[in-house]
Amino acid sequence: MSQKDRETGGPMTLPRIVPRDEWRAAREELLVKEKAATRARDALNAERRRLPMVEIDKEYVFEGGDGKATLLDLFRGRYQLVVYHFMFAPEWEAGCRSCSAFLDQVGHLAHLRARGTEFAAISRAPYTRILPFKARMGWTMPWYSSYDSDFNQDFQVSSEGAGGEPVERPGLSCFLRDRDRVFHTYSTFGRGLDGLGSTTSLLDLTALGRQEEWEEPRGRASELGAPAGSPRIRYHDEYED
Repeated sequence: MSQKDRETGGPMTLPRIVPRDEWRAAREELLVKEKAATRARDALNAERRRLPMVEIDKEYVFEGGDGKATLLDLFRGRYQLVVYHFMFAPEWEAGCRSCSAFLDQVGHLAHLRARGTEFAAISRAPYTRILPFKARMGWTMPWYSSYDSDFNQDFQVSSEGAGGEPVERPGLSCFLRDRDRVFHTYSTFGRGLDGLGSTTSLLDLTALGRQEEWEEPRGRASELGAPAGSPRIRYHDEYED
């Protein structure tokens, strides 16, 4: 509130100032709604895990730090793969600012990997353009170029505008591996990315979830041969790969 508003009693945009007891009562009332939202989110996550999946039978070729790679290679032997569709068109000099802010908030990947889940960013820009930008940002997570494939178009994050200009949109897709077969289980775009970035928020989008005993449907991870139950949280340098 400006000094003029303070003097004239104008509109107040900040929260009201109240005694501690009144604040506590309001906080407890809100807590009831927060717990209801948590239970609703748990139910929504369970429903998401029950979505059907689609087998990927198209051969996509990516380029990364180790050269050419297939979609199966991107799993690095793990059961799940979370792909962030990073907006970086071949004609651009640098990656999207909003996408960069998203990757900045992604935590240490050891916590995901301990739960059999790999994370990677994929962009249409050539890898020779991705690499210096990745170094500038100081990121170490895997980042691949889909420049020579239809991957971005097939997953609805790249298209051509009316004037022929590239149209990019951010998104996130989840994949599941059963031996050498790869399945697409989930995708979200735009506002669907709000609140994502933490280990648990990313796992909640996957078919295997957090792999906790209380999650429904139960026992799914063990059906793929993964250890039963999620490993306890450790320091990120204490996990066994």
